[in-house]
Amino acid sequence: MAAEPATAESGPRRRAVQLTPLQVPKAPDVLADDLRERILRGDFPEGTALPPERELVNQTRMSRATIREALRILEVQGLVRVKTGRAGGAYVSRPDPDSVADSVDLLIRARRIRIPALLETREAIEPFCAQLAAQHRTDEDLGRLEAANEAMATAGTLAEFLQANVDWHVAVAVAGHNELLTGFMRALSRAIYASTDNQGFVDDDVRQTTLRAHRAVTKAIRAKDPEAARRRMSRHVHFYAEAVMEVEDRTAIEVPGD
Repeated sequence: MAAEPATAESGPRRRAVQLTPLQVPKAPDVLADDLRERILRGDFPEGTALPPERELVNQTRMSRATIREALRILEVQGLVRVKTGRAGGAYVSRPDPDSVADSVDLLIRARRIRIPALLETREAIEPFCAQLAAQHRTDEDLGRLEAANEAMATAGTLAEFLQANVDWHVAVAVAGHNELLTGFMRALSRAIYASTDNQGFVDDDVRQTTLRAHRAVTKAIRAKDPEAARRRMSRHVHFYAEAVMEVEDRTAIEVPGD
């Protein structure tokens, strides 16, 4: 039997419409987003005091709790600093050079990025840092490189040597005068040395080989020879990566008690 056509009274059948949950931003996030954009585009120059809390409540029609939470968000992001006391208030600031390093360091630790990926990243970017250093270095930059090399040469303990080593690698990035690369190298250098079995790896031969490589790269940077600086740094970080991975692989296959 044929189906009866829909009558005007019953009407056509309608499909059920499925709606997805909507993500409604919270008031503190909305206010923080607005203030952040104003700060970043220069409406509030660095050091400017934001309106007092009471005035912000009047202007935005938001609660004191919302105002405080929005300012806390911006403070964590390094865009405001909140002072207490008679001269208290929220003042516009700019993220310092360590902000990039802190963010990258947080990513490395939170994602548990392992040593092979760290070494690969280093091989990809640090030779270019050396190239930039040879192009843009100043006498002050050279002074930092030489001081780090001297500290490595005279280090009495492994900890002192490793710190001077990190200082040198960061100084190379600083000499390139690229804030993003400098911040990235700060975090990367810290993470690599924290993830390496330095006690069983960095012996006297490794110290001397590392120091010679650093001095060779420094010499190219001093001479403002970008190609030589890039080539020597590439060779240095590649050999180091191979040595570290050899130790890592050997440790991974060792059986306890052998």
